[in-house]
Formats: sequence, C-alpha cells, structure tokens
Amino acid sequence: MTDVLRRGRVSLAFGFFAQGVAFALLVTRIPAVQDRYGVSDALLPVFLAAVPILAGVGSVVTGRLVRRVRPSRLLRWSQPVVLLALLGVGAGDGVAALAVALGFFGLAVGALDASMNMLGVSLQRAYGRSIMLGFHAAYSLGGILGASLAWAGAHWDLALWVSYLPVVVVLLPLALVGSRWYLDGDGGGAGEVGAGGSRKAAEGAGVGFKVLLPLCLVMTFAYIGDSTVSNWSAKYLQDVLGSSEQLATVPYNVYMVTTLVGRAVGDFGVRRFGAVAVVRGGAVVAAGGFAVVAGAPGAWVGMLGFTLLGLGLCVLVPQTFAAAGRLAEERDGGPGASDAAVARLNVFNYVGFLIGSPLVGALGDAWSYRGAMLVPMVLVLVTVVYARSFEAQPDRYGGGHERPRTADVGRGSNGL
Repeated sequence: MTDVLRRGRVSLAFGFFAQGVAFALLVTRIPAVQDRYGVSDALLPVFLAAVPILAGVGSVVTGRLVRRVRPSRLLRWSQPVVLLALLGVGAGDGVAALAVALGFFGLAVGALDASMNMLGVSLQRAYGRSIMLGFHAAYSLGGILGASLAWAGAHWDLALWVSYLPVVVVLLPLALVGSRWYLDGDGGGAGEVGAGGSRKAAEGAGVGFKVLLPLCLVMTFAYIGDSTVSNWSAKYLQDVLGSSEQLATVPYNVYMVTTLVGRAVGDFGVRRFGAVAVVRGGAVVAAGGFAVVAGAPGAWVGMLGFTLLGLGLCVLVPQTFAAAGRLAEERDGGPGASDAAVARLNVFNYVGFLIGSPLVGALGDAWSYRGAMLVPMVLVLVTVVYARSFEAQPDRYGGGHERPRTADVGRGSNGL
C-alpha cells in the first residue's frame, strides 16, 4: 500500500465527512429556513423537492463531463460550491435569494455525490479490497456532527448564517487542501490533466440501463427506506406509539449512530463473507426493523426497530455503488465506464428520496401509518432477489480473493 493511496483515501474520506456535515446542517434546520424567509407551508414542499431534482440533474451532467474532465477535478470544485451555497441559504435576504442558493446547492450536491462515489469505487479497485463502506461511515459521522451543530444553533437561537459561517470557514480550506491528493481510476489526480483534457476509455462508458436496472432499483428502495426514517420516525413515535415530544427526537439519532457503526465494520464483513451475503443480510435486517416498527406496542420497541433499520440499510448504498462500478468495468472496461455507471446510479438516490416521504405520508393518511411501514419493508426485501447483482468475479475485489494491496495507481497530484 503506497503513501499515494493512503493520502487519496484519507482526503476522500474527509470529503465524504464534509458533505455529511453540510447536508445535515441544511435538512435539520428546514423550520428555521422557513421562518427566516417566510416560506408558506404550501410552497415549502416545492423548495424541498427542487433540491433532489436539481441534484439528479447535476449527477447526469457529471456523468457526461467525466468523459473529458477527471472526477477529482469535479469533486475539487463542487465541494466549495456546496459549502458556499449552504452559507447563501443562511445569509440571503429574500425568497429569490433562497431559491438561487438552493438551486446551486442542489446542482453541486449532485456533482459532488457522483464524483465522490466515482473516486471511492476507483480507490476500492486500487486497494483490491472493500473500503467503500468506510467512506460512507465518514459521511454518517459528518451527518451526526452536522445535526449536533444544528441542534446547538436551534437551542441557542442563533441566526442561520451564524451557525453556518464557522463551519464553512473551517471545512472549505481543509477540503481544498485535501483535494490535492484525490486519485482517479486512471492514476491521475485533481492537479493533473490528460492530453487534451480527455480521459481514456470514456468513450466506452456506456453500460446499458437494462444491465444497471437491478442496482438502480436497490438504490431507490434503500433511499425510500432511509427517507421514511428521516421524515417520519419522530411523528410515528409520537402520534402512533404515544411517546413524548422529547423522546420522539431520539429514533433518528439512534438510526444515524447505528448507520455509522454498521458502515464502520461493514467492510470487514464484505471481506469475510462477500458482498452478496452482506447485502442479503442487510436487507433482511432492515425488513425486520420495519416489521418491528409496524408492530411495536410502544415507543421503546419502536426504537429497537429503528436501530435495526440503521444496521440493515447502512450497507446497501455503498455496496450498490461498488457493484455498479465493478459491473461497468467487467462489461466495458476502463475507469470511464465505471464513472458513467456511478453517475447514472446516483440519480436513483434522489428518486428514492423523492418517492419515500410522500409515499408513506399518503398511505398513512389514507390507511394507517403502521400499514404504511410495511411498504418500504417489502421494497427492501426485494433487494434479496437482486443480491446476485453484487457478486464479483473471482479476480475482482470483494470476491473472496483479495488482490495485493500494492496496486500502482500512478503519480498523484502532489507529484509522488
């Protein structure tokens, strides 16, 4: 394992961490954003839906840009835009300013998510073993920190820009410095440019949608489950299971912590048992969590269900990205194919997010919230059917035969 690989891994993990902080600071302060700008309850869903829709657009555009621009460069410059857009959300002076800030945030988040996972997949290939869950663990850690900072801001009744400015001042320069060591799948870094700016094998980056469809469905179902927890756990515990308002805030925090724990140890599980077994196990545990939540007689049993959900759902998304990159390489070869597949798959992150919350809400109002929890349970269980899509070839990472960890990824952007 070379110093270049280590630096690339640490710098990318920090990128995931910073993204987790920024996203959590935005979504957990939505009520404060609404109050600051006087956004009506009728208009708020439009703003909230616009962010994932624009993020999907950003991901699609990124999939096309990586044919000529290294993912490391896209990540290097999309992360500052996300952080500055977050500050813009807190410092704007009108609804139009909010719309512009959220627009930049959404587009940049799509590019950021796609390029981060592209680099994660290529680094995992270079390591010859599963490390993808570790990057998403860093994201979860950032999300916990961001949510904690948001709680502190709300508790002390701080203005949004006062809460956001110190975070941006700290994270932005660190992200720019760390971006010097990003590594692409073809051995290049954020500071290197290929001949004419083009990337080898990008012209072959066209793995068919039909091939990726099982993974796209898994990604969608995973995010339907995730958005169900993030949007409905507090209401479910308070209105259905009769908890106090204070206790109702606990399930999401428990979910985030168990997500972090599951991702922190998940790579070891993949190396020991293989991706197929880990994905199947995660889907079964997550479905069990939804079943416990749906049948819970009280708040504490309900929290047990949300704990199981965190442990189960946490492995699905990172392994889906890894499987898409691997499948594209096996079909078309080269980093360009992998990058295009990851960008296409990333769109279904936002599809699941857009579907999940309205679906559960509509079913809860029309039927019952207990019954509504059974729908994401069934969808997550479908992942078991598609688990074979996560199977690696014997000479690939995650297939039970790890390659030596001294893979040559070329010279990094720092000249090493």
